[in-house]
Amino acid sequence: MKRVLFGLSLALLASGTVHAADLGGKLLKVGSDTTSPPMESIDTATGQIVGFDVDVVNAVCAKINCKAEFVTTGWDGIFAALDQGNFDFVASGVSITDERKKAMDFSEPYIVNSQAILMRVEDEGSSVDDFKSKGKKLSAQANTTDAQVAEDIVGKDNVAAYDSFSASVIALKNKDVDGVVINGANAAAYEKEFAGELVVPIRNLQSDPLGLVFRKGDENVAAFNEGIEAIKKDGTLDALISKYWGVK
Repeated sequence: MKRVLFGLSLALLASGTVHAADLGGKLLKVGSDTTSPPMESIDTATGQIVGFDVDVVNAVCAKINCKAEFVTTGWDGIFAALDQGNFDFVASGVSITDERKKAMDFSEPYIVNSQAILMRVEDEGSSVDDFKSKGKKLSAQANTTDAQVAEDIVGKDNVAAYDSFSASVIALKNKDVDGVVINGANAAAYEKEFAGELVVPIRNLQSDPLGLVFRKGDENVAAFNEGIEAIKKDGTLDALISKYWGVK
């Protein structure tokens, strides 16, 4: 990971004591796709949902006196499920965009991520210009900023959007597409998972701030913003970044 991915968390906040809100020990349900290590995934040994987002939410809850219960929910329906009240907020590596802000409320960003391209080992010498000029095809998970980045690179006609990341990988392995646009924070995990088959030679395509997602008008947004500020200020967030990516 390059330092630019995490620039947001490096900046020290203004001096002074952070007085975080108190949610009175409230249990909050958290929707998450749980298919994107190290952001969030299911530990096959324990069956528990684990990852960076999980640790961030738990750290924030420790500051503002709440408890989090993560609920696995497919990405394609995660925001609709939030609106329907199936859980209280979403923590799933969600990029903050102007379009999304029209329909939902975000916390302040807790990390900055950038997109990357997963491709077959034999094609790792390909550049972004090769994708643009040689009619190469990209895939991505549908309704994500990854899919939008793919369209920006090769045009809509050369993008195959799938409901799941696994379907995109199958398309790549079958040579139906030449690359998969992914969350750059997941690059190392995918290179490990698909060692010898797939690599991530193209990184830092577009930087996006990530935030927690709430229903419009949710009063808990302010409390979580205070909690995020607190874990930035006391070094907890930098420690978590170091835990997962080995950098501050």
